[in-house]
Amino acid sequence: MLVTGGAGFIGANFCHYWAAKHPSDRLVVLDALTYAGNLASIASLESGGALRFVRGDIGDGPLVATLLRDERIDTIVNFAAESHVDRSIEDPAAFFRTNVLGLQVLLEAARGAWSKPDALQPCRFHHVSTDEVYGSLEPGAAGFTESTPYAPNSPYAASKAAADHLVRAYSRTYGLPCTISNCSNNYGPYQFPEKLLPLCILNMLQSRALPIYGDGLQIRDWLHVSDHCRAIELILQDSPPGETWNVGGSTQDPNIAVVGMLCDLIDAAFASQRELAGRFPHSAAAAGKSSRTLMQHVKDRPGHDRRYAVDSGKIRQRLKFSAATDLAAGLAHTVRWYLENEAWWRSVASGDYAHWYARHYQTGSGHGK
Repeated sequence: MLVTGGAGFIGANFCHYWAAKHPSDRLVVLDALTYAGNLASIASLESGGALRFVRGDIGDGPLVATLLRDERIDTIVNFAAESHVDRSIEDPAAFFRTNVLGLQVLLEAARGAWSKPDALQPCRFHHVSTDEVYGSLEPGAAGFTESTPYAPNSPYAASKAAADHLVRAYSRTYGLPCTISNCSNNYGPYQFPEKLLPLCILNMLQSRALPIYGDGLQIRDWLHVSDHCRAIELILQDSPPGETWNVGGSTQDPNIAVVGMLCDLIDAAFASQRELAGRFPHSAAAAGKSSRTLMQHVKDRPGHDRRYAVDSGKIRQRLKFSAATDLAAGLAHTVRWYLENEAWWRSVASGDYAHWYARHYQTGSGHGK
């Protein structure tokens, strides 16, 4: 199995999940290690022999073709993408280079490798996409289904919509055995701290403001990354080629309420673990104050989608998938992970993120998807 973008947030979690569930399978990770890729997220798997890591770009056709041939790849799971909406507004070209042009190179390499007479069969190309391709959902409206027309509202969403169309075209035109999943907002371990939840956790620990776009009432469907990994496993195992699957957590809460839940979890952790005040002496919780006092409303993002929600009825009925982690349990697990993995996020926060946060927050922007 080739996992592209396997050193990123969802990709790394998928590698850990797959290695644990399928220890006899060989994993090869291809990742360019741009700012959001972190080799430390999969270092234990590499050192333990569970995967081979290759640094490279999905747009490097000769490299990808060589990997597919030499490693005898029969399954590709494509997580490789630029994924942060705010960055796509600043530099849309980078998103189309990776998410569209890079994907086309990857698809073409798969077509070339798997059309040869001695190619391994069966093969599968699974492309991981987003619910943002559907646009914004009105309050009270039913969730997006797999037949909802695409209406992307940001350069990021537009690049992912184009990517989905490319995958479908290669499936229909060339018979490439492809599947697509459109997931809702993921959260959990190893998430780069430009996204809302890890951003707020780290800011609370460092007594920084918690930026809330506009009124904070934007609604997202929150999906714990472990549930997402399990959904992809079911798709790879049980879905016929040519299918698209919406994967959601069936949890719709406004951003401001989710941030409030995080604040309460941090405060409760400090109350029960006295050593945290010593580790994070500048935090509001260490001073006995509510972390909610750090919440600060900032100017809304241009073209900000008001609500996302997917209808997961198809994958629930046909593949028997339903999210197992409710939001309260998932947030508690996420907070514990960041408290227990300070070395991981401190190494991340000392690099590109620190400069991006300082520049971006000073301009009144905020937290991503």
